[in-house]
Amino acid sequence: MDPSYYISRLELSAPLIVALLQDMSDEQLRWRPALESWSALEVICHLYDEEREDFRVRLDLTLHQPGEAIPQIDPQGWVMSRGYLLRDPGEILEGWLAERRHSLEWLRGLESPEWERRCTNPYLNDLRAGDFLVAWAGHDLLHLRQLIELQWAYQTAQAAPYAPIYAGDW
Repeated sequence: MDPSYYISRLELSAPLIVALLQDMSDEQLRWRPALESWSALEVICHLYDEEREDFRVRLDLTLHQPGEAIPQIDPQGWVMSRGYLLRDPGEILEGWLAERRHSLEWLRGLESPEWERRCTNPYLNDLRAGDFLVAWAGHDLLHLRQLIELQWAYQTAQAAPYAPIYAGDW
């Protein structure tokens, strides 16, 4: 594994996420294609919380304090308990970008990290530090795809009675 590749992916995905969100109206940011789906605002709130409370924390504990208890997280539960739909989109996006900059600075400042060091927390299935880094970059891609799907669904819903059939299928 080349850690610099994954760190650069984290840096490159941030402006892509911003680009997908920047022209959305407040209505579109809060719109869900289905009751059980997340809105774009809920996605960015999730990314913000994950940046602060998940990947960096778990990677840091695995690298520097492998025997320490890793705090539990509840990404699904946070959507409601933290009132994601009530949050200010601009503040959340700004907060996430600040946290991402902090994460990148922290990652680039790591001195000879042991990527093979294993997390000893039983509910994390003995993951290695390298697994957390790779998953962090992959997590961004999953949510980029989710934001693109939300754009597609919103655009399609707004176009009725017209349909984007001619665009093709993905």
